[in-house]
Amino acid sequence: MTDQPAQRASACGISIGRFKTGPLNAITDVAGVKVGHVTCVEGERIRTGVTAVLPHGGNLFQDKVPAGLSIFNGFGKFAGATQIEELGEIETPILLTNTLAVGRAIEAINRYTLDQPGNERVVSLNAVVGETNDSRLNDIRQPRPSIDEMRQAIEVATSGPVGEGAVGAGTGTVAFGLKGGIGTSSRIVPVAAHSFTLGVLVQSNYGGRLTVAGRHVEDLAEHDRDGSIVIILATDAPLCPRNLKRLASRAFGGLARTGAALSNGSGDYALAFSTSEEVRRTQERRKAVMTIPSLSNDIVSPLFEAAIEATEEAILNSLTMAEDTRGFNAATGKSSLVKALRLSPGAHN
Repeated sequence: MTDQPAQRASACGISIGRFKTGPLNAITDVAGVKVGHVTCVEGERIRTGVTAVLPHGGNLFQDKVPAGLSIFNGFGKFAGATQIEELGEIETPILLTNTLAVGRAIEAINRYTLDQPGNERVVSLNAVVGETNDSRLNDIRQPRPSIDEMRQAIEVATSGPVGEGAVGAGTGTVAFGLKGGIGTSSRIVPVAAHSFTLGVLVQSNYGGRLTVAGRHVEDLAEHDRDGSIVIILATDAPLCPRNLKRLASRAFGGLARTGAALSNGSGDYALAFSTSEEVRRTQERRKAVMTIPSLSNDIVSPLFEAAIEATEEAILNSLTMAEDTRGFNAATGKSSLVKALRLSPGAHN
């Protein structure tokens, strides 16, 4: 622990894995993916927010993307899970927020999607919402983020650099007794004669004994606390829903490498989707016998390995980019201070 400013893991000399990162080392290195944050910090009690991830900038209900969801430990609320499991596709933006805000997030997605041109006759849709509990720093019983703030996160989503640390859905989260938050990373993955991009975004809020690039960080009393994480994976590789679910499962390898306790009270969810135009579920394709290319089982292993690497680095970025945060512990009714992780540059070379 040092007095260094917030910086990404790579700036601290931490190198994870063998694959190259994308230009931004972010989920938005996958072409078409957009991310938006709304951060709610008010007075001494509100420390929460929402993060939106859009697989593409068009009408997702009309042009759905294939997806796979993997659940390592289901102590949580992941809205839309059963339809993803059944149909293997996503038809709305993805929102991440706090545990008691899931209903408002669903309503925001509903309003946004129903208002899109071309959806005038839509009468059913599957909103996708992940959550973690930020009540150690946030008065979670208050109705924030609001429905309007949830929708705003979708509407401000952009490609390009992604805010990390105590922003959006990571504003009030805690990991390893330290300030958690939003983190992202990406990898460029050679597969056969092709090169694909894989990106990861996490909302870290879980317990364990922190390990950074294979080295244990000092033990803290808070390390054993329960918690949760949501991991979103995007790739431009043409994958079927079955292999997207397999890809999502590999993210938990990266989670384990950080020292996660994977406890009874942890909700560990990973959602993967493909942005490839070749596998997109367009209106025309859904009305016909589809002929869709897909990477075979025999050649997907490099993507699996990249998912482990990018998840580990995204989690570390969520910690090293966070800031010390004072908030309100809703369970105790008292003020709460959570420190951020600082690592000396070059200490892990």
